[in-house]
Formats: sequence, C-alpha cells, structure tokens
Amino acid sequence: MNSYSSAASQQHDISSPVGPHFGNYLHFGPFHLDVERRELFRDGLRVKVQSKVIEALLILVENRGQIITRETLREHLWPGDTQINYDANVNTTVNKLRHALGDSHDLPFYVETIPRRGYTFIAKTEFVEQPPILSRERSAPAASPSESTVHPALKDFVGGLKASRWFAAGVISLFVGGMLFGAAVVLFVHRAY
Repeated sequence: MNSYSSAASQQHDISSPVGPHFGNYLHFGPFHLDVERRELFRDGLRVKVQSKVIEALLILVENRGQIITRETLREHLWPGDTQINYDANVNTTVNKLRHALGDSHDLPFYVETIPRRGYTFIAKTEFVEQPPILSRERSAPAASPSESTVHPALKDFVGGLKASRWFAAGVISLFVGGMLFGAAVVLFVHRAY
C-alpha cells in the first residue's frame, strides 16, 4: 500500500510527491517523466509544463487507479496557503495537466474525473531506470484541442491523414492550375482569330 491513501478512510496522507518506486523515469503512453528533474517528455520531445502540474501528475500516478480528492491535491500543492482560490487553482492545474497530455475530460485516457469525489489516473504506468533517447533541444508542441480527443494509439493514423491532406491539396492545386492554364490558352487562341 502506498503512502498516499488509506482505502478504509478515503483520507490521503501526502508527505512527499513521489513515494517509493524503482527507476528514475516514469513511462506511460508516449510520455516519460524525469522524476528527479521534474521534466515531462512526449515521444522524446520536452513538454513545457509548470511545476504544480508536474506535482499533480506525480500524485495521481503514484496513486494510479485510486481516487485523489480535490482537497488532497489542494493540501499537497498549496499547503497552508490561505490567500488563493483553491477550487479554481485545482481546476486550472488539472486542466493544464490534461492539455499537456492531450487528454480529454469527456474521453479520458490518463486523468479521469470522478464526479463530486476527485480524480484518478487510469493509464498503465511503469518506472524505468533509463529514459528513451531524449531531445532536450526541441520542445513538443502543445496538443491542439482537435488532437485531445484522439486516442494515443490513433495518433500515427491521424498524422498519416494530415500528410495525405497535403498531398491531396497539392494534386488539387495542380489540377486547378492546369485548368487555368488551359483556359488562358483557349482565350489566347480565340483572340488570335
């Protein structure tokens, strides 16, 4: 049992954002998290996120499959701070996490909302010793809203569709250009008579 939860009481004791694990890197889907440096990578490209978002991710991942209440997130992310709007900050932090992961509130693959109770991390995770080859020079672009509803397994298919759209646009452009050239030739020939 990990240090974040007690199944009987549903109360959560958070003393550290990362409990005991084996490995320095967390792997889930196309993501790797460097736990020590608090850096998130998608397909080897760094995803820029705020430290509170990384902390929320770690809390959820360490308790994968368990409900983490909004109050638990608030207590850990803003301990003893009475000058902030907790509900808005918890909502904003979870929404930023979903955006960084390309996740959707309506069709979640990573963070699921449990109505009136909290959140749970639903993806399979694994701690590993070595990260994949990471490119720290470039950053991954933020997921667009249209991509946030696409299952990670379908990302390659969607990428192929985007590439085929460019091909189709090129063919259509050539066709239209050919028609315009043909029309210009016809007008030129008719003017000559």
